[in-house]
Amino acid sequence: DIFLENNTSSDTSVATIDGSMVTIVGKTWDLHVTDVLGISLAENTAMIGDSVAYCHSQGREVFYDAEHFFDGYKANPEYALETLRAACRAGASVVILCDTNGGSLPGQVAMACRAAQAAIGSARLGIHCHNDCELAVANSLAAVAEGATQVQGTINGIGERCGNVDLVSVAALLSLKLQRDVLAPGSMARLTELSRFVYETANMNFRPGQPFVGTSAFAHKGGMHIHAVSRISRSYEHIDPALVGNERRILVSELSGQATILNKISGLDISADRELTKRILERVQDLEHAGYEFEAAEASFGLLVLKTAGRFVPSFERVSYRVNIEAGDSGTAACEATVKLRIGDVQVHTAAEGDGPVNALDAALRKALQPTYPSLGQMSLEDYKVRVVNAREGTAARVRVVLESRDHRDVWTTVGVSENIVEASWLALVDSIEHKLIKDGAVPR
Repeated sequence: DIFLENNTSSDTSVATIDGSMVTIVGKTWDLHVTDVLGISLAENTAMIGDSVAYCHSQGREVFYDAEHFFDGYKANPEYALETLRAACRAGASVVILCDTNGGSLPGQVAMACRAAQAAIGSARLGIHCHNDCELAVANSLAAVAEGATQVQGTINGIGERCGNVDLVSVAALLSLKLQRDVLAPGSMARLTELSRFVYETANMNFRPGQPFVGTSAFAHKGGMHIHAVSRISRSYEHIDPALVGNERRILVSELSGQATILNKISGLDISADRELTKRILERVQDLEHAGYEFEAAEASFGLLVLKTAGRFVPSFERVSYRVNIEAGDSGTAACEATVKLRIGDVQVHTAAEGDGPVNALDAALRKALQPTYPSLGQMSLEDYKVRVVNAREGTAARVRVVLESRDHRDVWTTVGVSENIVEASWLALVDSIEHKLIKDGAVPR
């Protein structure tokens, strides 16, 4: 993108432009022209035309981004439209209307887009929305309905302030709700994969409640909902989750009925009779009264089912662990964890340092297990949450630790509860590693 505030022919940044396409950003709001740039409206219009004409004369296709267009249209509609005409007369092939402050409403966007479409003639219309009012997706769809053929945004809506429009939601809505061919065949089913890849690459936590691709987008908890969705999925799901590469989740809590447990077990390759289902439900209720929550800890629930059914074969046996924290003269604390495990007939004793007790425990566990189970090298801890369960007990209160882990394919969550935060973390860590080894079908090397 190029911002031009002087004569185009003497602007060295323009002379060095490479490529067959260029985007030029120009002012359309009279407030910005007179009070920010400090020039007249006529000078701004001439500068837009001069900049676009120069780039067009060099054989390049020009996209013109009309910054603050919707605010400019509200303040001075005729001038805002004249800036678009100036860009089109000079050779711009696409005009993108920008809701730069993110404060417009869908009705306002639609009205301004109609006026802009009439002003730009044969040029194509685009839209660029920010999400400051939680309306970026709605505003983008309103623009498309008025003829916009390009939507500028970002994957997952990552952007300044409240973010840009989320292209994941826009693509899903245009394709699945409006039957527009916006992605190559087969790509829609990889939308969830794309979303999580971008989060991982950006080192950001994904949003569970993100439409279409979030882990909670197709999650069900209430017994009536679960019973209905298991019979007729569209009764409580607006689309088939598989269309966007997502999956249905059945959440388990102490309020769950046997139908919920049966539905959940169906994905664990276990034949559950009524008696086993009852025992699992009773175990869930007992643990949740003790402070556990399995709604967001499906990996721990899966292990609970295997243990209750007598199908759990531990990959290692925990013998003992110890964590030491020493504060030096500098005021920083050094943490060292020591673990003793039994793997088959072999007892392993290792120690590791870390940036805190949980990190040290994780490092010591991996150090002990990875020579036998190399796939643990693909696993990482992504998030760590602690919550006091019974705060009235003060320093003797129980704490619940929830760990989110991932490898190159999956994300999973485990939980541990104890009066000791290190013990709760240890329980969640062990569950996380056991889940990883079970899902990989890992065998000792």
